[in-house]
Amino acid sequence: MNILLLNGSPNANGCTYTALATVAGELEKNSISTEIIHVGHKDIRGCLGCGKCQELGHCVFDDLVNEIAPKLEAADGLVVGSPVYYAGPNGTLTNLLDRLFFSAGYPLRMKVGAAVCSARRAGTTATLDRLNKYFTLAEMPIVSSRYWNMVHGHTPDEVRRDEEGLQIMRVLGRNMAFLVRAIAAERAAHGLPEEEPQRINTNFIR
Repeated sequence: MNILLLNGSPNANGCTYTALATVAGELEKNSISTEIIHVGHKDIRGCLGCGKCQELGHCVFDDLVNEIAPKLEAADGLVVGSPVYYAGPNGTLTNLLDRLFFSAGYPLRMKVGAAVCSARRAGTTATLDRLNKYFTLAEMPIVSSRYWNMVHGHTPDEVRRDEEGLQIMRVLGRNMAFLVRAIAAERAAHGLPEEEPQRINTNFIR
């Protein structure tokens, strides 16, 4: 079993990475392999809504999005980490997630998902709300901790002094490991929940 973690900060070893590494450490302790991919420093364009990915099975722009897609397909879950910018996640990260989730030519349903964020002071809950929407749209169970998945600090050293935040990350890692194993056991015994064959889309204006 393995979990993919995306570092949406431009800083490879900054505050967001410190939070993700803490989650990954607990997953590894629970025999879940991990991979942290640094994405926040890349130049990733947004989604055009062209729909070509539905024909090709991948995004028409061949960049990091298409490199990550097979890793996500093979993973049992995804953790997305972001710093807080203007009370929201890093735009580079959301560009990547828009295209990754839209172009995924494989079912993400029942892979577990979690978002974590870091901030000097505020904007964390709005950031988490934005990131969690990717999971809910894809039928991915969201993993929780004992508080919202956030750490505080302006530097990695300050984050390491946020004892409550680090505990939240540790609990998140253990909860994710448990949920991944529980879903795997249920899938082996009974399969995934029944899926309706046709998606219904209803427009508000007719």
